[in-house]
Amino acid sequence: MDSGPHDEDDLLGALAAGNLPEEEDPHAGHDHGPTADLSVRPAVPEDAPLITALQLAAWRARGLVDEDLLATVDTAAVTAQWGAAITDPPSPRHRVLTALAGGEVVGFLAYAPAGDVSLPESAGTDPVEVLALEVRAGHTREGHGSRLLAACADLVRDSGGTCLVTWSGQEDEARTRFLGSAGFAPAGPRRALGTGAVDVVESCWFAQV
Repeated sequence: MDSGPHDEDDLLGALAAGNLPEEEDPHAGHDHGPTADLSVRPAVPEDAPLITALQLAAWRARGLVDEDLLATVDTAAVTAQWGAAITDPPSPRHRVLTALAGGEVVGFLAYAPAGDVSLPESAGTDPVEVLALEVRAGHTREGHGSRLLAACADLVRDSGGTCLVTWSGQEDEARTRFLGSAGFAPAGPRRALGTGAVDVVESCWFAQV
């Protein structure tokens, strides 16, 4: 199973190493089109507590992390890590984006250079990995996931990237439907993700940008 080396001292590194579960908007493919009230922007430091809350709520909702483990999470430390990821990323290709409904943060996406993963030749070189994609409950079916992913693809393409990769649980039908509708295809590699509650086998997906 393929997973590249990352610095686990930072939150994006831990996500990339598969040490933290990811969550996505299962209805994000239902994009009703952008409006003045629905937008995506780079995350700012003030977003860090909201991003932490979205992340923890997603883990709890999916039952991927044991409640006893969740109870031990130092939310202040996680918030500080997200703040550092926003204000002091390791490289220009480490980014956090937020989705807004009006002025309210309702989702986020984090991406970083991908590790050593075997991809089809058509994927090109220097892939970027979507590490986390979360949308708040109550704001699904509004296209936030699709807009976050589209903004990520634009930024990666503008920086010279050619490919996005991400990981999806093999049993997560909503996630795989979303990825397929967004132009992703299975890449082949798999990895095991232990979350403290269940063991998940994830497949790698890729898309050209």
